[in-house]
Amino acid sequence: MVELVKNGHYLIDEKPVPVGEAYGVDEPGQAREKTIAYSILRAHDKGNDPGKPRISFDALISHDITFVGIIQTARASGLTQFPVPYAMTNCHNSLCAVGGTINEDDHAFGLSAAKKYGGIYVPANHAVIHQYARERLSECGNMILGSDSHTRYGSYGCMGIGEGGGELVKQLLGNAYDLPAPEVVLVYLDGKPRKGVGPQDVAIALVAATFPGGEVTNKILEFTGPGLKYLSADYRAGIDVMTTETACLSSIWETDGVIEEYYKSIGRPHAYKKLAPAQGAYYDSLVRVNLDKIECMIALPFHPSIAYTIRQLQKDPETIFKEVEAQCNKQLGGSVELDLRRSIKDGKVHCEQGVIVGCAGGMYENIMTAAEILKNGSVGNGYFDLSVYPSSTPIALAITKNGTAATLMETGAVMKPAFCGPCFGAGDTPAHNTLSIRHATRNFANREGSKPGEGQIAAVALMDARSIAATAANGGILTAATDIDFDEPQLPYTFDGSVYQKRCYEGFGNPLPDEELRLGPGIRDWPAMPKLEDNLLVKLCAVIHDPVTTTDELIPSGETSSYRSNPLGLSEFTLSRRSPQYVGNSKAVLALENDRKQGNAPNEAAEVLAKVGGYLKNTSIGSCIFARKPGDGSAREQAASCQKVLGGFANICYEYATKRYRSNCINWGIVPFTLGKDSPFDYNEGDWIYIPGVRQAIASGKTTIPSKVITQDGKISDITLFCDGLTDNEKLILQEGCLMNYYAAGYSD
Repeated sequence: MVELVKNGHYLIDEKPVPVGEAYGVDEPGQAREKTIAYSILRAHDKGNDPGKPRISFDALISHDITFVGIIQTARASGLTQFPVPYAMTNCHNSLCAVGGTINEDDHAFGLSAAKKYGGIYVPANHAVIHQYARERLSECGNMILGSDSHTRYGSYGCMGIGEGGGELVKQLLGNAYDLPAPEVVLVYLDGKPRKGVGPQDVAIALVAATFPGGEVTNKILEFTGPGLKYLSADYRAGIDVMTTETACLSSIWETDGVIEEYYKSIGRPHAYKKLAPAQGAYYDSLVRVNLDKIECMIALPFHPSIAYTIRQLQKDPETIFKEVEAQCNKQLGGSVELDLRRSIKDGKVHCEQGVIVGCAGGMYENIMTAAEILKNGSVGNGYFDLSVYPSSTPIALAITKNGTAATLMETGAVMKPAFCGPCFGAGDTPAHNTLSIRHATRNFANREGSKPGEGQIAAVALMDARSIAATAANGGILTAATDIDFDEPQLPYTFDGSVYQKRCYEGFGNPLPDEELRLGPGIRDWPAMPKLEDNLLVKLCAVIHDPVTTTDELIPSGETSSYRSNPLGLSEFTLSRRSPQYVGNSKAVLALENDRKQGNAPNEAAEVLAKVGGYLKNTSIGSCIFARKPGDGSAREQAASCQKVLGGFANICYEYATKRYRSNCINWGIVPFTLGKDSPFDYNEGDWIYIPGVRQAIASGKTTIPSKVITQDGKISDITLFCDGLTDNEKLILQEGCLMNYYAAGYSD
């Protein structure tokens, strides 16, 4: 279905040709400039070093988990008005908090900020963040930066990148987004999808082929090929948004008449232009997707890459579930047992919930096709239920006017407003140990409402809306859409943007400086962040040896989001579902640092420093997390900021799962150390690590830093830490202690 070819290829006469078979072409570095990706990157590069682009974006977008913190940080750093269109959507915390008004307070804050600084405000339930961007902000050849990991608009010819809030703050203050010049991977589409195979099926197959080995991590995926002509705009977007799960940096697609017609249909024909790679464009590797061979897929817990064809699972659910359970329960560490096999009855897999939602599932064609499959059928009155969330009010309006919403409701499905909540546990939380099938983006262990530490676990599997509808029509028994007969829907999407015009505040270019920000009681300023001293002493407060640690484990989503605008309150949940002792451990270390700054010595840290010849006066004391590969998943900066609020000063790992998590660490003054690939890490919570001369090492660009480990029984050993790839600005941010301190000190581009 999907073939990964790791060696370089040129695109010649619209076909990929291996490096050794291509003649009369430019050398790879020069030929890479002929890709669509580099034509866009260079047009947005405000720097002078081709190897280190410094990007200025055309638009920014955030949702209501992140925009309060972003604006509070930018405001503390001198923000006067938004320099580019900045849209704030309210799609993650649309539900009012029980017993309080914190969500609506944040929404009011967002509207007041849009007025004060000249921004765009999208009220709750009017659009999920990425559908608004698709319909109102995307434009061929442009770039959008979003504080959400699924910021992907490549299928519309617009390069989207998801990052933590600190990177949006830089853009709001007129500064650049720095990154090493990325490699580009050609995703070559061939063939035509079979009836019943949807975009999520293609996406799951793509993620399964690329994520496990990290072959496309932090690279740009560029889509082209003869199969493109068979894919609608919605279909392309459904694949594109899931590229985040490959761990790539961004994506871009060749544009054609389909995309031109899309922009016309939404009243923005000026946003289209033809994008295509030039003859002889070079790609660092190739992913060949045979669309005609893609089958209906299912991604089992706890990652979109744990992929099987539905046919495989139907044939032998006992063996597959047993293998997946073993891996999941190892990851859960004994806190709760996942039991997928309880869903097998009479040899068939029974599901108890279906959800079609968000930036991946709630699109017009997905809903239309699901309704056609379910027409004249019934969801039934058993345990299975089905919820459908259109991803924007224009889509909801269209399916209401053409009768599709009524068709779905007649089957027993429940229609709900635009909302991202089910993706991270703020709506449609599954019953314990039941199988929920979802056309959504993720199925991690600590999402969808699961609380493993409290004995509650959700078994969420990702599927396409078509197969979810087929399963619903079959009484909840797992069914592939290719195994049933149905008519393809014929009604085109009739976009009515008047609902945006009537309800959204679009004030870019018209700031109202006298507008007062609406600050509810749950909105708190950031506490003071300490600078990095000459030396650093950190205590290991969490040691995690899992293959990958997600941002949902570093700071859980779901109910914790009610504290998102209160840094101290939110920090109490750091690692709460993975390493519950971390918060207490880190607070104890923070108390030592506070004592040091107040001159209350000696303390435990002083005793440790005495063993290695260090001194309290010029040594920062902080907490540290070791994880093998942290940061997969969400772009939420809170995964790093909460560590800093609790006194965190360093992360140590073998590899950062994503650039965005590493950037978050840097922007919050957490030194992103790495270890040598083959270096053992046999230390435990409670051990100390002393990094002498760290401030000067960072300032001078020294990448190898000899350090000392002091174990709890007093043994001292050497360890080599690495800190490479820092830009000049990042070096200053780490020295100053965080991005806010950097701006307060008067630094800028």
